[in-house]
Amino acid sequence: MVKESVMNAKQAEVAEVAEDLKKSSTVVVVDYLGLTVEEVTEYRKQLREAGASMKVVKNTMLRRAAQEAGIEVDANLFKGPSAIVFSDDVVAPAKVTANFAKDNETLEIRGGIVEGSYASKEVIEQVAKMPGREELLSMLLSVLQAPMRNVASVLSQANPAQKMVYALKGISEQKSA
Repeated sequence: MVKESVMNAKQAEVAEVAEDLKKSSTVVVVDYLGLTVEEVTEYRKQLREAGASMKVVKNTMLRRAAQEAGIEVDANLFKGPSAIVFSDDVVAPAKVTANFAKDNETLEIRGGIVEGSYASKEVIEQVAKMPGREELLSMLLSVLQAPMRNVASVLSQANPAQKMVYALKGISEQKSA
């Protein structure tokens, strides 16, 4: 029979993974079999830089954690060697994983969870193509600055016209005097 301490450790791990699934905006499930240690290390480094994390968890624990988190997933999502990549950012884990998978064909995206709902491989790939948080903030800032920039441009162009009007008025006053 399984020792109670082992069972408690497994339950704690399931609870921890369930909490990660609940609090993460995006979870990407990948098959990492065939990657070298150096490739996995590089992949984890890229994930950390993007604010994401990766865990290797047994499939039965992943299934239980998903059930505990109240997330329904495809039965094939947790088959074979699985690693989960998760982050509070919706786009970051998908983008880093998709870019890494382009360079390393052995890394396979299986699917994932986006905002608490199951997402197929195709959905994860579409999320990866979306602009990231920083890019969206940059676009928003540009849109907000556009009216001010246009007003400044009009005002700066008005000065030369205004100067010309004053010059013409001065010339006309000289000729009339």
